[in-house]
Amino acid sequence: MPIQHFRILVINPGSTSTKIAVYENEQEIFVDTIRHQVDELEQFVQVADQFSFRKEAIFSALDKAVVSLNSIQAIAARGGLIEPIESGTYFVNELMLQDLKAGEHGQHAANLGALIAHEIASVYQIPAYVVDPVVVDEMQEIARISGSSLFKRASVFHALNQKAVAREYAEDIGKQYHDLQLIVAHLGGGVSVGVHQNGKVIDVNNGLIGEGPFSPERAGTVPVGDLIELCFSGKLTKDEIKRQLVGEGGFVSYLGTSDCLLVEQMIFDGNQQAKLIFDAMAYQVAKEIGAASTVLFGKVDAIILTGGLAHSTMLVDEISSRIKHLGHIEQKPGENEMLALAKGALRVLQGREIVNEYQPTFMNKEVEQL
Repeated sequence: MPIQHFRILVINPGSTSTKIAVYENEQEIFVDTIRHQVDELEQFVQVADQFSFRKEAIFSALDKAVVSLNSIQAIAARGGLIEPIESGTYFVNELMLQDLKAGEHGQHAANLGALIAHEIASVYQIPAYVVDPVVVDEMQEIARISGSSLFKRASVFHALNQKAVAREYAEDIGKQYHDLQLIVAHLGGGVSVGVHQNGKVIDVNNGLIGEGPFSPERAGTVPVGDLIELCFSGKLTKDEIKRQLVGEGGFVSYLGTSDCLLVEQMIFDGNQQAKLIFDAMAYQVAKEIGAASTVLFGKVDAIILTGGLAHSTMLVDEISSRIKHLGHIEQKPGENEMLALAKGALRVLQGREIVNEYQPTFMNKEVEQL
């Protein structure tokens, strides 16, 4: 049977940019990053108000590149902040659009992806999809218990990249993702360590705030008693405390930068504080991976290190030295979100995966941006 070829438009809105690409199956034939000036975005009160502005910027970029939308068979967009859902590719339906427009689960540029994709898809009579948004929730019930009935652990992590590299690894070794037990550590601006058992992420630290290793800009788990004291000290506002945890934590807090390359240069120049903090981050990541291995009763097929920081040989070596006894370690640096989105749509178009209908069963969970 001849291989079917599909052209897929990928839309990935970020806080100050919109990435677009066109793939023919898995082959990238066009890519562009549309930069948005801060003063341009400041004129909009809510993220949803940027809809027309971002859509027109996409049309302009495609026209300039002479990319005809008539040649597109589907659109894949980065998923926004909706109700927690299981992993997969989802058709953008009216319920999803309503949730994204309302923004009840948070305001983030990613919310615009499905809205713009649906608008374009409606004109050209083609399907619009979202793939593995950050709200993917497949946690087993025992993993949701926090230790207090007032709080429930939530699944907020780098689902798109974690799922993509897990599937890629399975293909590399000639096996099915659903047949493997993996630990995937995404190392980037935030760190999330997911336990992948038979195709589901049954446990994962909250990659945004409050759990797990610190990262270049996030504090991760901090001493709860000290945090309570700070919250009621009157020294910082609520927003300022949040910034200490996300944005001004980790490397930024200790070393004044979130640039891993710069921290490595500090170490090469003999900065002992930089060496201590760098090693401490690796230590915490390794400890989180070690804890994750207990979820699988130590039966780990592979540990995958991914994300932008996985390019750092120094970091990967330091982590690996502490976890090599747990099993095979695979290094898959970077996070090719655009290809991952295209692949999600392609699996559906080629009939290798059933498209999901957005019908959330998890209600009233508070999810913030990753």
